[in-house]
Amino acid sequence: MKRSEARMEYTWDLSHIFADKLEWEKTFSQTNMKINELARFRGKLANPEMALRMFRMSDEVGLAVEKLYVYAHMSMHTDGADAGAVALAQRVNTLSAAFGAAISYVEPELTALTEEQLDYMAGHPSFADYDYTIARIKKRKPHVLGEKEEYLLARIGEVTGAFGDIFEKIDSVDLPHPFVKADGKRVPLTHGTYSRLLQNPDPAVRKKAFKTYYSLYEERINTIAACYANSVKKNNILTSLRGYPNAMAASIESDDVPAGVYDKLIESVGDALPDLHEYVAYRRELLGDLHMYDMYVPLVPGADLGTDYETAFRIVLEALAPLGKEYADNLMMMKRERRIDVMENEGKRGGAYSWGAYGCGPYVLLNYSGTTHDIFTIAHELGHAMHSLYSDGALSYNKAGYSIFVAEVASTTNEVLLLKHLLATTRDRNVRKYLLSYYLDMFRTTFFRQSMFAEFELWAHKTEQKGAPLTVETLSKAYLKLNKKYYGAAVTHDRQIRYEWARIPHFYNAFYVYKYATGLTAAVSLAKSILGGDPGSVERYFDKFLRAGGSKSPYEILKDAGVDLMTDRPYQTAMLEFRKTLAEFKTL
Repeated sequence: MKRSEARMEYTWDLSHIFADKLEWEKTFSQTNMKINELARFRGKLANPEMALRMFRMSDEVGLAVEKLYVYAHMSMHTDGADAGAVALAQRVNTLSAAFGAAISYVEPELTALTEEQLDYMAGHPSFADYDYTIARIKKRKPHVLGEKEEYLLARIGEVTGAFGDIFEKIDSVDLPHPFVKADGKRVPLTHGTYSRLLQNPDPAVRKKAFKTYYSLYEERINTIAACYANSVKKNNILTSLRGYPNAMAASIESDDVPAGVYDKLIESVGDALPDLHEYVAYRRELLGDLHMYDMYVPLVPGADLGTDYETAFRIVLEALAPLGKEYADNLMMMKRERRIDVMENEGKRGGAYSWGAYGCGPYVLLNYSGTTHDIFTIAHELGHAMHSLYSDGALSYNKAGYSIFVAEVASTTNEVLLLKHLLATTRDRNVRKYLLSYYLDMFRTTFFRQSMFAEFELWAHKTEQKGAPLTVETLSKAYLKLNKKYYGAAVTHDRQIRYEWARIPHFYNAFYVYKYATGLTAAVSLAKSILGGDPGSVERYFDKFLRAGGSKSPYEILKDAGVDLMTDRPYQTAMLEFRKTLAEFKTL
C-alpha cells in the first residue's frame, strides 16, 4: 500500500521529537551556530573548568544533532520517495559531520594530559557525568601516538577503511542475479531470495540455489581474497603501531571488555560441539540426507503461528508479564503513543529496528506480515526500546547510551521469554515441535555459527601476524576445516562451503560477530533467572542492567546483573538449555 493508505494508529508520531518541521528548522539553525562555538575550548582543556564547560556544551549540541538526525532519517525511512524527508536527511548528515569535526580535538587533547590531571577530573564531583568517559580516555592513553602521527592516521583513515566498502560494492552491486526455478517460477537470486530458497521443501531447489549462489563468489574469489587479506593486514599494522599485542586485543579493548571473554567463548563453544553434532545428526535422520544447503529447511513445516498484529502484540505482552506491571505499561505506552510503525508500505525501509533520541523516548520500525518470525521481531525490538527507555530515564545523556557489546541482550532476553511463554501455553503437538526447532536453530545460527566466524577471524589475524600469506587456498582450507569441526561428520561438507568466508560482510568489521554469541549466552541466563523466580532477579535485571546504560564497562554491567562471561557458568547454562530442547524435540 501507499504511505497515505496506512492506518494512522499503525504509523509512528514523530511529534515526540519535534512538533513539526518548522520546529526542526529552528533547531537546525540554532545548532548550526552553536557548533562553531565549540572551537573556543581548543587548547584549554588542561583547565578543569574549561573541560567541564566543553563537556556540557558538547552534550547540549550533540543531543540537538541527534534529535535532528533521528527525526530526519526516521521520516525518510517510512517513505524513501518523500523528497522533503530525503532533503532533511542530507542536510543533517552534513551537520553531523561538521559536529564531529568541531570536537575532533577533544580526545587527543585530553589524552595528552597527565594521569594526575585526568584522575583529578574523574574524581571530582562536578565531573560525575563524565567519569567513565575520562576513565576510557586514560585507559587508551598508552596506545595514542603523537599529535603528528595521529593526524597522519586520521588523514589516511578513508583509505585504510576502504576494504569493507570495496567488498560491499562487489557484494551488493557487481554480483549478477541469475534465475533459479522454484515452485514453477523463475526467481532472481539475491541475498534475500537465497535465504528463502534454502528453506524450500524441494532439495533440488536448495541445491541449485546453493551452487549457483556460491559460483558467484567463486568467480570473484581472487579479488575477494585479496580484499580480505589486506583488510586483515591493515588491522594488524594499525594495532601494532599503537602498541597492542594483536588486533583482537585492540578491538575488544575498544568494547572495554577483557580479552579473556573472547577466549572463553571459543573454549566453551569447543566443549559444546558434541551437542551440535548430535543435533546435526538428528537433522540428517529426519531428512534422510543432509548437505550444508539443507541446514535451513524447516524440520516442522506447516506449523507457523502467524496472526494479525493486534493478537501478536497481546501475545508479546503476556509473554513479558514476568517483567512486571511497569514494564507492561511502558509496552502499552509504545502502542498508545504511536511509537511503533507497523505495516509495510511503498518506499518504506525493510527489516526492523528500534531507535530514538535521548529524552524523547524510543520508537520501533516493523514491516509486520503476520509470520511467527514477525511475532518474535516485535518482542525483540521492544526489548531494545525498553533498554533505551530505562537507561535514558536513569542516566545523563553522556552515560545513557549502551555499548554494542550488550545491545542485543535485552532484545534476545525478550525473545527467550516469548518462546518459553509459547511453549508453556501451546497444546498443539506440532506447534510445540516447531517452537523447539526454532529455539534449536537460534542456538545453531547465533551461538555456534557466529563463534565459528569468530574463530576464523582469530585464525586469519594470527596467521597474517606471523607473516604467513592469506590466499584463496589458505583461507578456504582453514574455513573448511572449521566447518567440519563445528558441523561434524553427519553433514556433507559440499565443496562450495569452503568459500563461505568470502560472503560475510561482518569480517570487514573485525571481531564483531562474537558479540552475537555472548549476547545469546547472557540472554539465556537472564531469562532463566527471571522465570525461575530467583529472589531479586527481576529487580536486578532492571537496576543493574536495563538502567545501567553505558555508565561502566559492559562486561561489568553484565556481571552485576548476574552473568560473568569470564566463567563457565553462563555457557554451561546455555548448553544445558540446548541439550534439554534437543532431547524434548527428539521425544516429540
